[in-house]
Amino acid sequence: MKNVRLLVRVAVAFAFACLFSQSVAAQPIQQTKGDFQDKFRQLDPEDAPTPNDYRTASGAPGHKYWQQKVDYKIAVTLNEPTRTLSGGADVTYTNNSPDTLTYLWFMLDQNDVKKNSIAELTRTIEDNGRVSFDSVRRMQAIRDTAVSGFSVTAVKAVNGSALVHDVVDSLLRIDLAEPLKPGQSVNFRIEWSLPLRDARLIGGRSGYECFDKPDADGNCIFLAAQWFPRAAVYSDYEGWHNKSFLGRGEFTLEFGDYEVAITVPADFAVSATGDLVNAGDVLSPSQQARLAQARTSYKDPVYIITPQEAAAAEKSVAAGVKTWRFRAANVRDFAWAGSRKFIWDAMAVKQPGANDVLAMSFFPKEGDPLWSAYSTKSIAHTIRVYGRMTFAYPYPVAQSVNGPVGGMEYPMITFNGPRPEKDKAGNLSYSDRTKYGLISVIIHEVGHIWFPMMVNSDERQWTWMDEGLNTFLQYVAEQEWSEAYPSRRGDPRDMTEYMRSSDQVPIMTQSDSIVRLGENAYGKPATALVILRETVIGRARFDRAFKEYALRWRFKRPTPYDFFRTMEESSGTDLDWFWRGWFFSTDHVDISLTNVREGTIDTQDPDVEAARRIAERDAKPIELGQLNNAGMTTFVAQDPSLRDYYDRTDPLAATKGQKSRAATARAALSPQERAVLDLKDRIYILNLENKGGLVMPVIVKFTFKDGTTDIVAIPAEIWRFDARKVNWSYLSAKEVVQVELDPRQETADVNRSNNYFPTRIEPTRLEVFKSTQGPRNQMQDNDLAVSQGSLETTPAVTPKPAVGGAGGKSERPN
Repeated sequence: MKNVRLLVRVAVAFAFACLFSQSVAAQPIQQTKGDFQDKFRQLDPEDAPTPNDYRTASGAPGHKYWQQKVDYKIAVTLNEPTRTLSGGADVTYTNNSPDTLTYLWFMLDQNDVKKNSIAELTRTIEDNGRVSFDSVRRMQAIRDTAVSGFSVTAVKAVNGSALVHDVVDSLLRIDLAEPLKPGQSVNFRIEWSLPLRDARLIGGRSGYECFDKPDADGNCIFLAAQWFPRAAVYSDYEGWHNKSFLGRGEFTLEFGDYEVAITVPADFAVSATGDLVNAGDVLSPSQQARLAQARTSYKDPVYIITPQEAAAAEKSVAAGVKTWRFRAANVRDFAWAGSRKFIWDAMAVKQPGANDVLAMSFFPKEGDPLWSAYSTKSIAHTIRVYGRMTFAYPYPVAQSVNGPVGGMEYPMITFNGPRPEKDKAGNLSYSDRTKYGLISVIIHEVGHIWFPMMVNSDERQWTWMDEGLNTFLQYVAEQEWSEAYPSRRGDPRDMTEYMRSSDQVPIMTQSDSIVRLGENAYGKPATALVILRETVIGRARFDRAFKEYALRWRFKRPTPYDFFRTMEESSGTDLDWFWRGWFFSTDHVDISLTNVREGTIDTQDPDVEAARRIAERDAKPIELGQLNNAGMTTFVAQDPSLRDYYDRTDPLAATKGQKSRAATARAALSPQERAVLDLKDRIYILNLENKGGLVMPVIVKFTFKDGTTDIVAIPAEIWRFDARKVNWSYLSAKEVVQVELDPRQETADVNRSNNYFPTRIEPTRLEVFKSTQGPRNQMQDNDLAVSQGSLETTPAVTPKPAVGGAGGKSERPN
């Protein structure tokens, strides 16, 4: 580093401090009018609610914590020709709150596609002169559909009398005949019908997909989610959660017990939340035997419905109907899927000290050879990893169903979209990308059974509490699946583009107002937790704290502040600075290494210091005026009589007086102080600047002249006195030749060009191309062009998907 740094001397004048220092009286602390930023102040009441009897300051549920309970007995019938559900539910609502309720709110989320719904009327578009065929077809379908969303046909008390009710957009208000006091329950019945939507066209989290003739068999897959009126939440921190469903924030729900009877065509197979309690009525004897075999098959899946049986069902539609009956205890929702196309396989998953789980997959022949190879085993892997990181999976089954929905979760059942593609020969095959896409989406959606289906966070307000926490655990599970697994989210390097973007909003933003949902609710919080685990807290303490949070809040309703407080309390780490920076702000990480100076200890020995000064002077380049004077005889050389004492003595040499004073001062030093003066180590002073505003640990890598390295992790508290600029010192017996910040790229630093000293030229590769663009044709710009399934017009509009961002559910149109 000699050629690129300023060599300075750090004068350590212990002796002179003892001899000449004067005592200075302590000065009182005075408030200044500077621009000090306290990035480490504690979260105050404006940031986090005051703890109470329901939620403690430690992040645990309080001794008076409560939540409601809602039980359902449902019977529903699928009309295949009209693709409509008709059902009735006997509901038992138990009021565990301290409040008396005079009305109840239920959610009708499928009303979001009604032409006059808030969701549809507030869909925005991009005015970029393009509109896709599918977007136009969707507009037509919404405009021309006479009936969409729920039709609530009756709300009745147990005695059969009608209850006053009102539909408000995607919400149903039911006025109770009598006030419901704390500790009381009320029973009533709701009847409704619901036309299922074309999921490929309309989008959303459920619906149907048909494999139309002549290219396919003409059969459909039906996915039923948000398909019955579901009780809205009444909580201690908000009261009724009765915000209309706009397509983004999914839901928050109450736990309860379900008994559900699903009547479908006789040749359908049904996958659903809960235990199948009448297998003898709906499965053949051989299928029942295979199901029993699967319960003890821990290595490989067993076919319950074979590909051959599914193919036979596709070819000839059976007459009549069958009713599949399911029972589920302590779940917050219920979903199901049905089709005669389904192949069904299953295997058992053993959990240490807990119940076995039956992992099952349902998929059409169009899903193979991919699904039979990876779906059910991906479920098993997820159960093992998530169980270790949180708590054992408590339910009897976990399922993955292939259909038109890219990825969606419900208790015990998930909908997942990836399928193989046809190659040039017409055979189904899959790419590496498709393979990992299927594994990842299954891990993600099955992982959602923990977050939020058991750790029951509020997705309407804080989407990151389920998507972000789950994406973090997905990253852990993916990295444990195979070496160099191509995870899309989790690695800090993948978040730098978003963190420096102008359309970033705080993670704590309500879900319907987030501009880029994929990055904000999935990627950024997952990245934050990876950094918290790997860099800030450390794996062991982080994992213990994260498990503590999951155990505290399983089957309960946490808020972000319960998570923040639990992580701090359990890990023993003050993290208010981390939550404020990552979750409440749009600051980004950009720590700059502006300079490095090397210092050595002044020995206070005049001879040694004089020799050093002379050597430094002699090493300097010759003065410019003397460059071309070689061989010239100077005037003094011509007249030696001009030489005196100063010409014969080097002005930098030590004098007798300096030597005498130095000897006196050294004699006054203690042995420990004299040892400091004799120290040969170097002190490196690093000038650090926080350009992004987000305070973070500073990870520094020192490379020495002998080729060895040392990495030092400086805690984020280095910024507590000055959040903008700090200096930091490093003592080394070796000579440093290179200093680098964030060498493992673990802090999401958005600008690596200022992370090196000496500065480094960043390599890149430039693609060479031959320009084929000719002169611009002004007339041609106004022509109508149809290309690649898109319609270009001037002007034109393109509907912006109601669910934006990238990846996971954020890619689904709604």
